[in-house]
Amino acid sequence: MNAEPATVRYMIDDVPAAIAFYTEHLGFTLEFDASPAFAAVVRGPLRLLLSGPESSGARPMPDGRKPVPGGWTRIQVPVDDIEREVARLRAAGLTFRNDIVKGVGGSQALLDDPSGNPVELFQRG
Repeated sequence: MNAEPATVRYMIDDVPAAIAFYTEHLGFTLEFDASPAFAAVVRGPLRLLLSGPESSGARPMPDGRKPVPGGWTRIQVPVDDIEREVARLRAAGLTFRNDIVKGVGGSQALLDDPSGNPVELFQRG
């Protein structure tokens, strides 16, 4: 088995917009930019591939289905103060799917990236 860290791929509509979203608002660092087709950003141990419509990851499946952004599977970004982070991101004009939800393990809120992929902000406790 390969020892490289696991990577998550998100299908996105606009590579430069996705790079800006993840680096400017969520603390990711740009690792690789092949705009307009593809980019990779990293935050800690997470490597996130941003695959645009021109990327190989967007090619149709043999049955004709096409990978598209959205859905409910998401990455989770830990935060220290979820109320402060949600307020900061809302003030920046970003879109949330919900308000903060408190559960058994902590609190979460779902933020949409520019293509409609969810990002879960999560605070333990």
